[in-house]
Amino acid sequence: MIKEKYVGYLKRLWWLAVLPLSGCKWALLDPKGQVGIDAKSLIITATVLMLIVVIPVIVLTLYFAWKYRATNTEAVFMPKWAHSTSIEVVVWLIPCVIIVFLGILTWKTTHHLDPYRPLDHEKTPITVEVVSLDWKWLFIYPEQKIATVNELAFPANTPVNFKITSDTVMNSFFIPQLGSQIYSMAGMETKLHLIANEPGSFAGISANYSGAGFTGMAFTAIATPTDADFDAWVAKVRASSKILDADSYKALAEPSQKHPVEYFSAVRPNLFAAIVHQYMGSKKIPVSDEPAPNEGMKMGEKMDMNHMDMSSHSAAEE
Repeated sequence: MIKEKYVGYLKRLWWLAVLPLSGCKWALLDPKGQVGIDAKSLIITATVLMLIVVIPVIVLTLYFAWKYRATNTEAVFMPKWAHSTSIEVVVWLIPCVIIVFLGILTWKTTHHLDPYRPLDHEKTPITVEVVSLDWKWLFIYPEQKIATVNELAFPANTPVNFKITSDTVMNSFFIPQLGSQIYSMAGMETKLHLIANEPGSFAGISANYSGAGFTGMAFTAIATPTDADFDAWVAKVRASSKILDADSYKALAEPSQKHPVEYFSAVRPNLFAAIVHQYMGSKKIPVSDEPAPNEGMKMGEKMDMNHMDMSSHSAAEE
């Protein structure tokens, strides 16, 4: 009778277990790009392997607490028991095997998912230069010679090579359904390679708190169904009357919250390089329409030092 009573309570209260998760979007577990799919596989595999140890421990803890409760007079009392070789083998061997397997898996996957590693694909990638501002995202298309704010577009099934920097505090560029996040830092260029396996619109965010307007620092990443659709989007941007030169960039860089989507039909040449170079000396040099020294050189030649461990960078500064 008592058992039936408890079962009835559990049947009525099962929804409490999932109630805290009702607001989750599960973006990481609903990937739309190959990098995100590989990351999801690593998350699930690592979680399952750890649960092989965690679940039995939880179950046995509850079982022993119930079996050897004070009111259970039928439980065997063995005050001098102290060791079991079989138990020792199980509790040490299984976790050690899992740790070794997890170490090998994580090592291989970490190198495979290195954000600096270009994606192997038959299609030619497109390049997008990303600048984090207060509190918005600027996307520059050097090949198309256009720029947008808080809207990013690229063809589906085409690799995208991101070059990322910041003209303010450190941020984190992240499109959860497509894959890895990476930091944007003033005076430095970081890289990220992503691909969308299917067309759609995906939420992009800053995953690093950066001040009052942080919650509104979001953008939309649009994976167009075909190259022709992407070209149509580029034509729409080129129809804008706005031009991103030194003066308009200075106005854009001013802090603003929940900045609307904005299109620029033309961009000052090497603007991304100028943004990075303004922090290369001991004093900030504002972006102007005049090229900075060495600005025209390839960023990879100048900024290859940025693909380094942050701890070594901090140590060098000290």
